[in-house]
Amino acid sequence: MKRYVLTALIPGALALPAHAQSSVTLYGLLDVGISYAVGSQKAVVNGRPVGGGNQLAMTDGAFGLSGSRWGIRGTEELAAGLRAIFTLESGFTLNNGAFAQGGSEFGRQAFVGIESGAGRLTLGRQYDPHLDIVAPFSAAWQFGGYAATHPGDVDNLLSTRRLNNSIKYTMPKIGGLSAEALYSVGGAAGSNARNSAWSLGAAYDGGAMRLGTAYLSVRNPNVAFYGANPNGGGVAANNLGSLGSATTPESNPLYAGYASANAFDLFGAGASVTWQAATAALIYTNVRYTGLGDVATSGPNPLGYSGTAAINTIELNARYQFAPALLAGVMASLTRSAPVGGHDGAWYRQFGFGASYALSKRTTIYTTAVYQRASGIDSTGNAAVASISGLTPSATHAQTAVRADIAHRF
Repeated sequence: MKRYVLTALIPGALALPAHAQSSVTLYGLLDVGISYAVGSQKAVVNGRPVGGGNQLAMTDGAFGLSGSRWGIRGTEELAAGLRAIFTLESGFTLNNGAFAQGGSEFGRQAFVGIESGAGRLTLGRQYDPHLDIVAPFSAAWQFGGYAATHPGDVDNLLSTRRLNNSIKYTMPKIGGLSAEALYSVGGAAGSNARNSAWSLGAAYDGGAMRLGTAYLSVRNPNVAFYGANPNGGGVAANNLGSLGSATTPESNPLYAGYASANAFDLFGAGASVTWQAATAALIYTNVRYTGLGDVATSGPNPLGYSGTAAINTIELNARYQFAPALLAGVMASLTRSAPVGGHDGAWYRQFGFGASYALSKRTTIYTTAVYQRASGIDSTGNAAVASISGLTPSATHAQTAVRADIAHRF
């Protein structure tokens, strides 16, 4: 991706030591496409979704391979091998020009820090180690886009959610080994744990074989994780999703009933093997909403849940580089929501395809297709419906979506 680098001229620069160099890089990505979904619901009546028919829409690439964004990245060389760094990155929806990430001006990333041979320390709004280390093994990152994430992006593999008030350390790579650690300060008076989060991750890059694993734990996730955007509500609001109503469809029915969880714990692991132009990857994630029923500091509990809700997903994907400009891949995943609240839980089976063709080093066209089938009882206490990420859930147990995009980097 070509960058346009601007040299920052500081008053009195002639008086600075010769090694004190500063630079600022302006960069961005524009991505928009047309999507078609079959059987989207329009409301929930007496616990049963009502179909609204097929849906044709133009949406930003956030629902494809890459959300539109622009950013500024800067560095300044300091003494003793230190370097000051910063990144401000703003997401927006290209089809209507609105801010993404719930209206955040710099909702994708906003941090400042120091780096040296001993590693990198940054503070601000950042990605957690699970996203940095495990997510790249997923089909969603490689070729499938947002629709290929697991239902509702339950394991946050495509950065639906970020962490505010975070302190992050990234160690320098030693051989093929790397690691990250993060702590998000809760900021609640009288309780250092409330609204806080921590995460650890490690990876190994052996060339043909890559491995990665990470753990993320968030206290009061309805507020600190799902509600960490300007449009997020507090304890009284359900930021995880919606149970639907007679006038509105559901949103994230896989886990929308768990807003009262006192903690959100996520473990993930991935592995990939590359042979010539082919790469195959396996990924596993375990999500746990623990301490359900915490209406005082977490969120509403309309279904009266208690205890723990666990969601496990396993995914297998493969991609092939047919030519320098042409990439294609396929994926299959199985998501299991364990029983909670007296029901048997739900199953989600998903299959996806993606292909991209680079018209140049900066401009790419691509297409994706996903099919999902659901069964059992979901977190709303109703029969599970298919819920492809980024789309209005289906009125039935099955859903299909196809998409075509154009993306341009600068």
